[in-house]
Amino acid sequence: MDWETLLCRERLGKLAAASDELGRTPFHKDHDRVIFSGAFRRLGKKTQVHPVSSNDHIHTRLTHSLEVGCVGRSLGMRVGEMLRGDLPEWCQPADLGVIVQAACLAHDIGNPPYGHSGEDAIRHWFHQAARQGWLDPLTNAQRSDFLNFEGNAQGFRVLTELEYHQFEGGMRLTYATLGAYLKYPWTSRHADSLGYKKHKFGCYQAEFPLLEQIAEKLGLPMQEEQCWGRHPLVYLVEAADDICYGLIDLEDGMEMELLDYAEVERLLLDLVDGDLPETYRQLGPKDSTRRKLAILRGKAIEHLVNAAAQAFLEQQPALLAGTLKGDLVEHMHDNARRCVLAAKNMARERIFQDKRKTLHEIGAYSTLETLLDAFCGAVNELHAGENLSFKHQRILDLMGNNAPKQGWDLYSSYLRVIDFIAGMTDLYAADIATRIRGITPG
Repeated sequence: MDWETLLCRERLGKLAAASDELGRTPFHKDHDRVIFSGAFRRLGKKTQVHPVSSNDHIHTRLTHSLEVGCVGRSLGMRVGEMLRGDLPEWCQPADLGVIVQAACLAHDIGNPPYGHSGEDAIRHWFHQAARQGWLDPLTNAQRSDFLNFEGNAQGFRVLTELEYHQFEGGMRLTYATLGAYLKYPWTSRHADSLGYKKHKFGCYQAEFPLLEQIAEKLGLPMQEEQCWGRHPLVYLVEAADDICYGLIDLEDGMEMELLDYAEVERLLLDLVDGDLPETYRQLGPKDSTRRKLAILRGKAIEHLVNAAAQAFLEQQPALLAGTLKGDLVEHMHDNARRCVLAAKNMARERIFQDKRKTLHEIGAYSTLETLLDAFCGAVNELHAGENLSFKHQRILDLMGNNAPKQGWDLYSSYLRVIDFIAGMTDLYAADIATRIRGITPG
């Protein structure tokens, strides 16, 4: 791969030539299109780790995405400065910064309500549906999209199909930004076979032609059928996400009184190794732990950004060859790598097992089961060619103009249901499910 091709400023979609404005590059426009989209706004009411209403200081998908965007911008600009001699003449470090920032802002845009629990609940429902024969009319590849439901693939559909120019390029982002977004540039046929976490893939069969087009424009190397090597900037997006949720999960854990300040402080002090801000040294016993952690966290992120940028520079030959194994965190220096991995481990053992979170996850299954039973049940009746019952007609009416139509194939109809449900916030999904069960809230 080469940077001139990887940083393609052309746009996806019709009449979508990218052009500069005074003070605003095509990549800045990508950033703004993500920020102003309805799908991005709804992240404010979607679970990050803990239920969104439990504490005003707890992160939502929106605040998490904004923070990842900030770290991603710093990483992109730092790498841009280091690679000045290798980049196209027109490309400034700020261009790399805003490409990575836009991709970071969009990295969770396809997540359903209830976060990863919601993803698993949707997969679980489709496995149950398959046993009842509901997926029999689909091809194996189409069935795999639903059985391995993945927020990244849904996010790709949001960016390229659903927002703004519906089914004509979506947000019409630049190819460079779409490449940086695509953490998993392959379809669900490779979801369990590439050495990544189970279920991970980045594109439904419906959007496969768009993935082919993007891969060709960016010069991504084909590795197998329906599978390409990753864009190098994906590794910066992934590192920004790892840094933020590694540290921020611990901050949320303190807010939920699941972790003590002393143990989080010890982890971060091991990373910064004496490089403490003067403001931190001046803090006294009466200063709040929230303030202490904010100052220390800022310095820790600075160290991790430096380590990730250095790892990117050292691994650039493998990145451009599409052969780098693992993520960027694995290639960071010892202190930085240990900090991120220890933070993740602490969150897994001490935070993710919290009873409040467990109850929230169980509720996600009940809510999404009710919604999928209702909407997919209506689709099945529609697909059978029968006259819709009054109930199922009213259920599809809730989807408005996006409801499946008579004569559509079952795969496209199910996708429209997933679009509708995955786009819901936690509270809206719970409200609709409660009303479908015949219970009026309040």
